Amino acid sequence: MDIKKRLFLVLLAIFVVLMGGANGYSLLYGDKYEFVDYMYMTVISLTGVGYGEVVEVTGNVPAQIFTMILITFGMGIIFYGISTLAAFMIEGELSGILREQRMQKRINRLKEHYIVCGGGKTGRPLIAELVKNMKTAVLIEQSDEAIELCKPGLDLLYIKGDATEDHNLMAAGIERAAGILISLPSDKDCLYITMTARMFNKKLRIISRMGDPKHEAKLIMAGADGIVSPSAIGALRMASEMIRPTVVDFLDKMLRSHQGTLRINQISISEKSIVEGKNIGECGLKEKFDLLVVALEKNAGQMEFNPPSSLILKSGMTLIVMGDIANIERARKVF
Repeated sequence: MDIKKRLFLVLLAIFVVLMGGANGYSLLYGDKYEFVDYMYMTVISLTGVGYGEVVEVTGNVPAQIFTMILITFGMGIIFYGISTLAAFMIEGELSGILREQRMQKRINRLKEHYIVCGGGKTGRPLIAELVKNMKTAVLIEQSDEAIELCKPGLDLLYIKGDATEDHNLMAAGIERAAGILISLPSDKDCLYITMTARMFNKKLRIISRMGDPKHEAKLIMAGADGIVSPSAIGALRMASEMIRPTVVDFLDKMLRSHQGTLRINQISISEKSIVEGKNIGECGLKEKFDLLVVALEKNAGQMEFNPPSSLILKSGMTLIVMGDIANIERARKVF
């Protein structure tokens, strides 16, 4: 049974027993005593603390019978409830529930974040890369072991549960997210989450893992913006290692270096950008932000590599730049 449900049922059982006892005495004695006296009598009877009778039970046969029934059946529930609550605290389950609630409050405040479904061999480096790129990520994973493996060095936000269940996607803030990355091993699960995520958020960018190439068309129809096949990527990597090892070595060092966070990234030009109408040279990308312009996308699919510094920037264009992540983020705010 779910921990939260167990805790709720235990507290409910204690409450029912206490209220049942107090109301039972109230029916027997009416307004002769205050309700708090009836509640007090119930508590001292069930816990067996041995205090004197607040309510005069001795000599009142119906009250004596009621008290015996209350003690016989209620004491077991009270002691079970107390021992269960103690176990929650000793085993850290209660603190775990409170920690999850605090985390959920943080997730509820997020906007334009990224959701990662699956914290396995693909999900772990995926989350680490998002964090390196100064992006906020929320993991959905049902395995405690996988969650723990994703935690080292990260202030990890996560939802413990099955990513194919709608309420877990909602808890991760799917309606406010900028994107979702689905890295589950099952293509069927990836397809289902893709379809569900698109229903919840029409503007969401969806990137899905794919094991079998025959599912590519279905994933695209379901709403995926990008599809990644680990086997195909692995094959391209092996070929690159063979025919252009120096280039592969350069990219590896760029991604894995601990001396900095050099990355190739993109900066979009918006309508209200202060650089709209200026040329690349006037923007000071090299001088102010130490960024190298690698390419420029004018329209969807129309790419110009190594664009000249005299090229005029217009809204809707996207610059492909290389530099430190912090500098890229600073440039984004200006552009």
